[in-house]
Amino acid sequence: ASERRGNAGYALPAAVDIQPACLGLYCGRTVLSVNGSVETYGDCGVCPRGQRTDDNKICRECTGSPDRYDWLYLGFMAMLPLVLHWFFIEWYSGKKSSSALLQHVTALFECSIAAIVTLLVSDPVGSLHIRSCKVKKLSDWYTMLYNPSPDYITTVHCTHEAVYPLYTIVFIYYAFCLVLMMLLRPLLVKKIACGLGKSDRFKSIYAALYFFPILTVLQAVGGGLLYYAFPYIILVLSLVTLAVYMSASEVESFKDLLVRKKRLVVLFSHWLLHAYGIISISKLDKLEQDLPLLALVPAPALFYLLTAKYTEPSRILSEGGNGH
Repeated sequence: ASERRGNAGYALPAAVDIQPACLGLYCGRTVLSVNGSVETYGDCGVCPRGQRTDDNKICRECTGSPDRYDWLYLGFMAMLPLVLHWFFIEWYSGKKSSSALLQHVTALFECSIAAIVTLLVSDPVGSLHIRSCKVKKLSDWYTMLYNPSPDYITTVHCTHEAVYPLYTIVFIYYAFCLVLMMLLRPLLVKKIACGLGKSDRFKSIYAALYFFPILTVLQAVGGGLLYYAFPYIILVLSLVTLAVYMSASEVESFKDLLVRKKRLVVLFSHWLLHAYGIISISKLDKLEQDLPLLALVPAPALFYLLTAKYTEPSRILSEGGNGH
């Protein structure tokens, strides 16, 4: 629009083409064309994959990279199927079976290859780096709950992945894990699981066919909650499972730990998980303050070993009987 002049001859501002407001928390306008510094925008709606709205309700491409906490979250989601694989392999392998170790290594190989392939197929394709949008708040994970209804009748669907690609990359990883397991594990188990019965040798694979759908639903429904809570989940689970394992294995002293190498492997695995949780909480932003916290990793196990002899049920019952 051309400039207009008032009665006093002063230039009035040019008329501006005012577009209707873009309602909704995650609705935005896509950039149709760019001519120098002038951008042309489309109608208000859903942003394409790999983009999210900025402060001006314009869809902008995600050009950042995951920060340290984002990688720790992805690492946690990648560890879940591996830990479950190991648990069920150990559960169904039996004490006399010599195939458990090879199955553990195979599960680690499957999950590692799945993680690498997932990164390679993510944007940018062929690179282990991924571009992402920054997570700002919990609602970024649940954009489907914030579709606006301007006239309370028609709903404008603006659901998109505002946390690209932290939400969908987990599903892709689980899919590759499942495919690799189905390709490798049955042949391996059929050849090496000689110490198990025909009905038992494939139970660890059947268990995976159950927990993968459960993990998928968990990510779909609680991905945002897991993103903020996973460090504390790791700490609690590592403490509880370590106490349960040491109690079930009747470990009451350091000597009991040294009797079997398997117990030391389980102990060090829990220590690694505990350290992972501490690192996830602190994010190691200040190394001089956060690194000393890792000295607390062995504390729960040491506390258990030092107090186990005082909490033995038979001893408590015998002392209670003597008191009467």
